[in-house]
Amino acid sequence: MGRFVRVEVAVGDVMSTHADVLALKYAQAFYGVDKMVANRLGHPGRPNITPQVGGFRLVPSDGVVTAKRILFVGVRELYNFGYREIREFSIKVLSSLAGEASTTRVLALTLHGPGFGLDERECFLSEVAGVADAIASGDYPAQLEIVKIVEHNAGRARRLNGLLEKYFPGGNIDADPQVFHRRIGEERSETLRAIGYDSGQKPHVFVAMPFAAEMSDLYHYGIERAVSSSDYLCERIDQIPSTGDVLPRIKEKIKTSRFVVAELTGANPNVFLEVGYAWGCDVPTILLIKKDELRNLSFDIVGQRYIAYENIQDLERRLFSELKGLAGQA
Repeated sequence: MGRFVRVEVAVGDVMSTHADVLALKYAQAFYGVDKMVANRLGHPGRPNITPQVGGFRLVPSDGVVTAKRILFVGVRELYNFGYREIREFSIKVLSSLAGEASTTRVLALTLHGPGFGLDERECFLSEVAGVADAIASGDYPAQLEIVKIVEHNAGRARRLNGLLEKYFPGGNIDADPQVFHRRIGEERSETLRAIGYDSGQKPHVFVAMPFAAEMSDLYHYGIERAVSSSDYLCERIDQIPSTGDVLPRIKEKIKTSRFVVAELTGANPNVFLEVGYAWGCDVPTILLIKKDELRNLSFDIVGQRYIAYENIQDLERRLFSELKGLAGQA
């Protein structure tokens, strides 16, 4: 059997994940898990864990995480960290370890991008495609066996596992690129060659909605599925960085979107603000509301185009039909 590296999606806490190396990013500031780990190291601003863009720092974990060592890779500011940068991040992680930690057998990663305005599917495939790039080039740790993408949210882990099996059957990436491409087929190969690099040119739909936990399924199975099936990236911002102003990023995402889909159920004021901004930018909007809340629509919304839905399946069907219809008018 030829040599291969196995990619896995694991449900769990990256802080307690067993691995030889945990790879994190330093987006010229620390956010999320990156910040949590840096703070546990005790010196979040010390030079040896804050590499410049394109650089890296490999340090002992000192027991702050279960992984033996932590790799910090310097990337562009979070505002400019897109799909291409995610793919390049994976390549940089593996190439850095090839020289500095060639005995790495298990590498742990987290998923980058969703929550800060990027499409979940596109982020995941960009990240794993970067791993495949490094393996194809031979610039990865000689003893690497497993790349483990750790996700604390069980629902997201299920979705990512579905994507992994669809585009990387069995989760294996063959060291011989010709063997790998023959195994996954031409269609998958073409998708993976382009993912990340041409993602910035794909049309996207911006979703404005409350970020309550009870609305997670509505987004992923009602809205996101319909948007993805209509060949658009589905983007929203639901995690606000601890430093910096997220408003410019939201405004940019709205201005450059093909459509704004807004969930009005619950009359969230931030959603109405984003709808108003979309109108001011002449971006077409598709308004969503549960049928049993129609009576709560304000007078300036009633005359607009909206979808009143009964359940998630009804929403997915109606939104898909609406997007296809609007695309045909463009």
